[in-house]
Amino acid sequence: MYGKELILDLHNCNSSTFSRKSIEKFLKQLCKLISMKREDIYFWDYEGFPEEYNKAPDHLKGTSCVQFIKTSTIVIHTLDILKKVFINIFSCKEFNIEDTTNFVVSWFGGEVIQMHLIERL
Repeated sequence: MYGKELILDLHNCNSSTFSRKSIEKFLKQLCKLISMKREDIYFWDYEGFPEEYNKAPDHLKGTSCVQFIKTSTIVIHTLDILKKVFINIFSCKEFNIEDTTNFVVSWFGGEVIQMHLIERL
């Protein structure tokens, strides 16, 4: 196996955890938990553009983030109004799925609606 990707969809989350500051703190703690070395991080959201945020449909109002890690990426998409979080953790380094899932749920609240594990060959 080359690596694996954990895909989590959470609904009914605590949307106060969707800020850049909170997401970056989450990523630091997650990478520590799964022993991954953080590299560059990139955010995309409506920060500084309130008019665009107000005009956007609900399914686009949120923050997206890519956290590069030494072994691949962690990608997060949040939806403020819908209180949903979508997370993909892809790494060629081993990590514990159960511990990772439990940490994600404890951080964002809500419930896991879908969980998929893809083994990359």
